[in-house]
Amino acid sequence: MATERTPLIPKGPAEVSNSDFALLMTGIWSLFFIGSLDATIVATLISTIGSSLESMQLSSWIGTAYLLSLCAFTPLYGRLANILGRRPSMLFAGTLFSVGTILCGFAQNMWQLVACRAIAGMGGSGMTVVGSVIMSDSVPLKSRGLYQGFGNLLFGLGGAIGAPLGGWLGDTIGWRAAFLCQSPFLVFGFLLLYLKIREPESVLAATGTNIFTKLKRIDYAGSVSLILALLTFLLGIHFKSTVGYNWDNPRVWGFLTISAVLASLFLLVELKFAAEPVMPITILTRRTPGFVALNNFLIAVLTFSTLYNTPLYFTATGRYWTFQAISSLFLVAANLILASWNLNTPEWVLYITLAPSGFGFAAVLTTTLLALIASVPREDIPLATGISYLFRTTGQVLGVSLSATLTQSLLVRNLRARILDEDIVLKILDSTAYIHTLPADLRHQATTSWALALRTVFYCHIGLAVGIFLSVLPVEEFSLPDTVAAEPMKQTQTGPAERDAERAAAADE
Repeated sequence: MATERTPLIPKGPAEVSNSDFALLMTGIWSLFFIGSLDATIVATLISTIGSSLESMQLSSWIGTAYLLSLCAFTPLYGRLANILGRRPSMLFAGTLFSVGTILCGFAQNMWQLVACRAIAGMGGSGMTVVGSVIMSDSVPLKSRGLYQGFGNLLFGLGGAIGAPLGGWLGDTIGWRAAFLCQSPFLVFGFLLLYLKIREPESVLAATGTNIFTKLKRIDYAGSVSLILALLTFLLGIHFKSTVGYNWDNPRVWGFLTISAVLASLFLLVELKFAAEPVMPITILTRRTPGFVALNNFLIAVLTFSTLYNTPLYFTATGRYWTFQAISSLFLVAANLILASWNLNTPEWVLYITLAPSGFGFAAVLTTTLLALIASVPREDIPLATGISYLFRTTGQVLGVSLSATLTQSLLVRNLRARILDEDIVLKILDSTAYIHTLPADLRHQATTSWALALRTVFYCHIGLAVGIFLSVLPVEEFSLPDTVAAEPMKQTQTGPAERDAERAAAADE
């Protein structure tokens, strides 16, 4: 029977010393930290970088390129971790992220920077997925949530530090230092992982296999079709929301149509042709993995749409600085309050609304990942982890791009209904700062237009939050073993009466 003194790592041939385990976790957590730090540093500096490179109209592609490659390469690493092994996959991801990030510091124009951010995204996805797989190899499922919680804590810390650090670097040393200063932390983290990663038996059993034979097992057709489907989708949304074309413009509906065709091709490849698909559809047909994937997708859409749109509200109303300082400080309740925001809402309500959303985001993602890992055989954990992060990153991309499109469409309609001067409308659409230069009556009409547009988006958030709650209910509960090698078992008795009966039986024994 397991007790409080039962070691997290089992004794025997697979034993890992406490110091090695601590160094391994330190390496993983340091990459979680730097990945989050990188994202918020760059988000803070987008306008500074755009102005410096004289390409402000292209600056949104700095974040889009990173998210696109992050999303497209995420499922690939789940398969690579099984084919090549944990250490080679992590080093490959680390090399891409490090090279891409360092090159960003030397970019001479916006397109060079966008390309380098795409390279960094290819590696950033691997750092998260393979790091999570390594943690699953090393920690019993009963303790997995605890260690994931530590990782989430450092991820949140990196995000909280990144914004003020990015602003400070941009104002003092320069935005290039925000990329170059990450290299020492990356070297430290990857050195620890290189020295301390231990491959599981399934990987060690294939050590004699030729590298070219291993590479042939990669699902190139599925990976390429997924990347192109996401890229063409984002291009269509870009021409609609950023450039301002109508839905009937060939560049909008054309790219979106191509994206739908490529997405269908991707599903066909995964179902019929790929020997080892990057996204095994069979895993998604199981109850728990399928609903976890749906839940992770919806929660990512909701969270990143909220993160994207709430700063717009504060910027439009001119109450942004305080929000930026405390926004890092719980899901359905938060978004119900969001939908009630108006110009008469007390300021303190605006600031505390997001706290339940952040708490729910961290709690649900941690527990659903644990349920997902517990629901599949051990050899499928890398694939299931990759699928989870694929749906998360896809949700991130769609949460930002679709909400931006909806917001801009509603805003244009609201502004033109309230302000007759088209030049003023266009200037408001170009910059929220312009609102504060307007006369009081026009400023009121502009802020009201912004508030109404964002309120509709927040109403959509309520539907997403309800969907998140409903998608959690079918997720099965599994017993969590105390050892790394043990397989979990589904909990078939979960009611209070059954649990009381189980405790009584155990006491009799």
